[in-house]
Amino acid sequence: MRLVRLNTPAPESLRGATVAIGNFDGVHRGHRVLIGMARDHARARGAPSGVLTFEPHPREYFAPKAPPFRLTNFRARVVGLCETGIDVMAVLRFDEPVARMSATDFIEDVLCRRLGVGHIVVGYDFAFGHKRAGNVALLRHAAAERGFGVSVVEPVHEGQEVISSTRIRDALWQGEPRRAAELLGHWWEVHGRVRRGDQRGRTIGFPTANISLGGYLEPQFGVYAVQIGWPENGRVVWRDGVANLGRRPTFEKSDVLLEVHVFDYSGDLYGKRAEVRFIDFLRPERKFDGLEALKAQIAADAAQAREVLRNLPVLEAGD
Repeated sequence: MRLVRLNTPAPESLRGATVAIGNFDGVHRGHRVLIGMARDHARARGAPSGVLTFEPHPREYFAPKAPPFRLTNFRARVVGLCETGIDVMAVLRFDEPVARMSATDFIEDVLCRRLGVGHIVVGYDFAFGHKRAGNVALLRHAAAERGFGVSVVEPVHEGQEVISSTRIRDALWQGEPRRAAELLGHWWEVHGRVRRGDQRGRTIGFPTANISLGGYLEPQFGVYAVQIGWPENGRVVWRDGVANLGRRPTFEKSDVLLEVHVFDYSGDLYGKRAEVRFIDFLRPERKFDGLEALKAQIAADAAQAREVLRNLPVLEAGD
């Protein structure tokens, strides 16, 4: 997959592409249906396939002081989109000129001049342009005049529930990572670099790999059964573990930290980029009277996490 920044027109070889448009936060099952339609349509036309997405997320631009909400950071989104089999990821920087761009100018400048689209695929609720004034009806009308096609994807459901990034965030805030995974089509992951902490875990026999959430959404604080992966010899090695996410009230800390104890591992992960999959919520975070009480509870948490992780379902994201 080729990554193209749309500060200038896209290369001539990519013009005429079938392009899916969206933020694609989480690259969930609904997104994959949208992207799969663009990919298959492009192959039938003998044209490139791609996505048009925005960075930063418009919500971050309009509410920079709001709590973090992202399901994926930029790096993880690139990885997820690459797995869909599209040819190009076109990234439009969401800044003041783009935020103030009218819907008509977005079509003329971004879709026609910079991208030169042959066909676009959007969701049923797609809105664009200044104050989200543009909609599917306007897009269809403009497309007929300018000679490109439009396909609209209806909602994708899991049971009676519409799959959306908002519903996935709600599941994580409620401590339901398995429900989030059903909607995503894959386990929810946090990507980050392992940093050096207080090393208190080593003193009680449970060393941890510590990762800051950064711009990621903060799910319900507590203890989770997890899997952690890191690169070794050109591939990602995955191990089971148990993690605490929160502010560590026993030690009167205030920053939010993800602390992962990796089962049956004694190596050094400091400085490595790691991926942590949230598998199951075990219990809320709480304060303990002392290290011995904490140590006993971690041992119980670890035993429960091992049992949870013994037989995991295989998740299939689909197209």
